[in-house]
Amino acid sequence: MSTRILIVDDQSLVRAGFRLILESQTDFEVVGEGQDGTEAVTLTRRHHPDVLLMDIRMPRLDGLEATRQILENGSSQCRIVMLTTFDLDEYVYEALRAGACGFLIKDVTPEQLIAAVRLVAAGDALLAPSITRRLIERYALRDAPAAVTRDISELTPREADVLRLIARGLGNQEIAEKLFVSEATVKTHVAHILDKLHVDNRVQAVVVAYESRLVTPGDQA
Repeated sequence: MSTRILIVDDQSLVRAGFRLILESQTDFEVVGEGQDGTEAVTLTRRHHPDVLLMDIRMPRLDGLEATRQILENGSSQCRIVMLTTFDLDEYVYEALRAGACGFLIKDVTPEQLIAAVRLVAAGDALLAPSITRRLIERYALRDAPAAVTRDISELTPREADVLRLIARGLGNQEIAEKLFVSEATVKTHVAHILDKLHVDNRVQAVVVAYESRLVTPGDQA
């Protein structure tokens, strides 16, 4: 089955370039393009893409508010990746907090773009680059504890360990090796963590981990 992709950016050259790269892959299908957040919401509801690549700063409705509208009340299973010019951008952080799966700098290489889409389409999150962790570290503690809206007290000690490792950017296999358990066990722990924190993806879980001070900048995996 093809991965259905929607591209939303107010720059036509960005949209055209990304479409060209993505359509070079036989298992990718670009189902539409939009130029602002309002179109992102409309086109997502119309085409039901698997992955939405969306600029964070756009006229009429920005990517942050569009993310909130698209994901509100669990109405969409679309996995949103934010596009940005500035890596350490508070708007991007707020979009991650709202449910985006990660972000990409607009000058991303074709190989990185393709790999990112495959990653989020498979249900993972763009957490590995240290830049994502730096973004969360910069903004997560600024308003804490007022910003904390989810309770981590329900996590078991092992689930807390897994969340700390997710926050350090480790994937399921790396976590399994570090904790001497199977990858299937790690997946089960991750599912429980998302359920108990009432979040949709690993990035949101990492935001909660920092806001609750379960993880602090400088912690080592």
